[in-house]
Amino acid sequence: ISLDRVFDYSEYWEVARGLYAPFDCTATMKSGNADVYENEIPGGQYTNLHFQAHSMGLGNKFKEVKKAYAEANRLLGDLIKVTPSSKIVGDLAQFMVQNSLSRAEVEERADELSFPLSVVEFLQGHIGIPHGGFPEPFRSKVLKSLPRIEGRPGASLPPLDFEALESDLRAAHGDEITQEDVMSAAMYPKVFQEYKEFTSNFGPVDCLNTRLFLDGPKIAEEFQVELERGKTLHIKALALGDLNKSGQREVFFELNGQLRSVLVKDTAAMKEMHFHPKALKEVRGQVGAPMPGKVVEVKVKPGQRVEKGQPLCVLSAMKMETVVNSPISGVISKVHVNSNSSLEGEDLILEITE
Repeated sequence: ISLDRVFDYSEYWEVARGLYAPFDCTATMKSGNADVYENEIPGGQYTNLHFQAHSMGLGNKFKEVKKAYAEANRLLGDLIKVTPSSKIVGDLAQFMVQNSLSRAEVEERADELSFPLSVVEFLQGHIGIPHGGFPEPFRSKVLKSLPRIEGRPGASLPPLDFEALESDLRAAHGDEITQEDVMSAAMYPKVFQEYKEFTSNFGPVDCLNTRLFLDGPKIAEEFQVELERGKTLHIKALALGDLNKSGQREVFFELNGQLRSVLVKDTAAMKEMHFHPKALKEVRGQVGAPMPGKVVEVKVKPGQRVEKGQPLCVLSAMKMETVVNSPISGVISKVHVNSNSSLEGEDLILEITE
């Protein structure tokens, strides 16, 4: 291989590295790390886990997350850590740090804790039976009466009707559905749905260059977006308005020489504005969020009777879903959230009267 060609690749990756710099969390991402021999975090997961922890407010506790990773791995039976088993261990580790739980406390309280959905589904057998089997009695305490898959999950999976799926996708998203879309929806239905909603809201963002998409334009910066051959937009960012009560800012810009403005949610500012009552740990009937995240589904309503361990709601954050279960039996007296509510750790979800 000609060295001149190799130099071209080096220059390309130097530029690419700069484009993704906004996603760097701390200096630990930029140096070698020897503690992987202790925690056994796979190299490909290490940076992802660091970014995920940072996004969930655990960036300053990443050292604890790494230690918890080793403990979570032992809790789950010392797994062979590849995708997706490594993610399951990482989810459990972050759950432990977020809730200040040791390995012994997790084992002791396994029948009452609200574990990440990935952990519960792993113990149900959704990705198969791990080498050496499932950890007991931990598995039985977590699952209680939940169904279990014995053997290879694919063996009992019903066949998928690709033609019916394609028809459903065309009905929901129009006729521009490709075979790649059908395969994506078959393998990752939620991710595909979120992708289609994103493109429906924001349009063909693939026309933007990488830096603009990841970091946004600077004030007074002019740039061009080519939608298709012969159709180019000339855009200039002008100013940002003040934050309103809805957590939005008015963004002023020029589009092909014409002054325009649009209201945009300032998600960073909305996190700072966040105000929600916290669950009191000494009050048994107050159920708090075990992790920061968005409420995907509320499964109960005021006045409804629930049993200990019954699912109350589902939270989602950074590809991690958590089913919040009832810590006691009783009647729902008040629900403090609804679908799409954004919560921080220990925010009050609902109250139960025994």
